[in-house]
Amino acid sequence: MARTDHYHDPNAPKATNIVVAVSAFVQDEHGRLLMIRRTDNDLYSIPGGAQDVGETIGHTVIREVKEETGIDVEPTDIIGVYSDPNHVVSYTDGEVRQQFSICFRAQHVGGERRTSDESSEVHWVSRRDLNALNIHPSIRLRIEHGFADRSVPYFAV
Repeated sequence: MARTDHYHDPNAPKATNIVVAVSAFVQDEHGRLLMIRRTDNDLYSIPGGAQDVGETIGHTVIREVKEETGIDVEPTDIIGVYSDPNHVVSYTDGEVRQQFSICFRAQHVGGERRTSDESSEVHWVSRRDLNALNIHPSIRLRIEHGFADRSVPYFAV
């Protein structure tokens, strides 16, 4: 299912729901960031996805990173909560969601990189090489906050 991100777009469709989702800021022992190339919009992103009924939010982080990248992680803290009502995502099935994602810092604990139905590429990317990638502004914000290592989680008021 393809998706279109509408970011501060006055012509964006109206959101019809909110889905709890996570994203994960994961670095390797060299400080490189785990990045995927999404199959639904062809943009580079940190891994993440929607919470399933019956799972804790921490397990969602572990599952989503493993599903999309093959990498095993352990969530360690929260970077921020991203819920900008001016960021809506429309899907080809007609669903339109307001962004709601909790971005976690997670420690790399094992696994082997591999792609999935949701990721056409999986890379460890150095900070200096991130500017060359096509990354949505909402994901760039999470990445900036992750590298800033803020003392308190980000959230918009």
